[in-house]
Amino acid sequence: MLHIAKEEEILRGKVTDVYFLRAKEILEKKKLHRRVKAEFVVKKFPHQWPYGVLAGVEEACRLLARLPVTVWAMPEGTVFRTGEPVIILEGDYLSFLQFETALLGFLCQASGIATKASRLRQLSGDRMLFSFGSRRMHPALAPMVERSAYLGGCDGVSSAKGASFIGIAPVGTMPHSLILLLGSSEEAIRAFHEVIDKKVKRICLVDTLSDEKFEAIRAAEVLGKNLFGVRLDTPSSRRGNFVEILKEVRWELDLRGHSHVKIFVSGGLDEEDLPKLNPWVYGYGIGTALSCASSIDFAMDIVEVEGEPFAKRGKLSGAKSVLRCHRCYASLVVPLTQTSRYRHCHCGGKREELLERVIDRKRVKHPFPKVDRIRKYVLEQIPHYALAP
Repeated sequence: MLHIAKEEEILRGKVTDVYFLRAKEILEKKKLHRRVKAEFVVKKFPHQWPYGVLAGVEEACRLLARLPVTVWAMPEGTVFRTGEPVIILEGDYLSFLQFETALLGFLCQASGIATKASRLRQLSGDRMLFSFGSRRMHPALAPMVERSAYLGGCDGVSSAKGASFIGIAPVGTMPHSLILLLGSSEEAIRAFHEVIDKKVKRICLVDTLSDEKFEAIRAAEVLGKNLFGVRLDTPSSRRGNFVEILKEVRWELDLRGHSHVKIFVSGGLDEEDLPKLNPWVYGYGIGTALSCASSIDFAMDIVEVEGEPFAKRGKLSGAKSVLRCHRCYASLVVPLTQTSRYRHCHCGGKREELLERVIDRKRVKHPFPKVDRIRKYVLEQIPHYALAP
């Protein structure tokens, strides 16, 4: 038996922290039913990130749609800042208190991966960006990892199940093991070309048995114009400067008439590597840095009880609106009762409400968007947000 919770156990609140169960027992024993508003908000981003990309909303809403609550949420894929409520719940606290653990879990990890993908997207420019990170997480999470990476800006994902879940073809060609079993990169690329569907681009791994530039030359000689690209992996295990290795590979391929061959790199790459490698690279495969991205630390806080503003210390009480200018993308959190006063931005643009009513006591107001549409929404927003504080 795998060490995972079943879907039905999650939806029934069985993965909750025990103190919620104890609170539930007390409230039921005392017959205390209190209508509350609670908001999901981030106080601080990891690594001083200046923004987050919201993900996990669909899963959260699929759970909440089973409960007698009203839900307002930012659209999945919204770029948000600290202090901005991304989801607001209203209902009898007893109806949803035991689901806080799961709801936070849906949002925290998925948003962390999506945000990391958006940062890598900005740093890689127009180069291809692929998620190679499923192997670094529990396999049960592969669809969530790949979906979050894709909607955050990746162009493709490597795991077959993750790609199927998204509705795209997986990316990837050959592992080192194939080259070792066939004895050389040349034999591996010949076998790949002979067996694998011609729709799959021919990309040869060129760092298994000898120097990268010589393996790249041999691969190009074997396939000629049929070779789409070469991939250099595990750069941290190589002595010397990785940029210089890429320069050599590019020089030797171009010198021999193989300028059509693209260069892909992978293996332990992160944000600081991309600006240095960009001039020589056509595409990146990012693994651990994506799938193991820092979670975004959401909290769920009660801000209103029986219609009256009420919150713990350090939190702003009362129902809120989050307004964002459609022109300059500056956002503002204001009391719900004062929304109309802040509709016009200082830049001359109009501020629009980011929180939408999505569930009204088990009725979902509109269908969940496809992941391609969410990804497009993210890509439209991130150019307006700086990577660093």
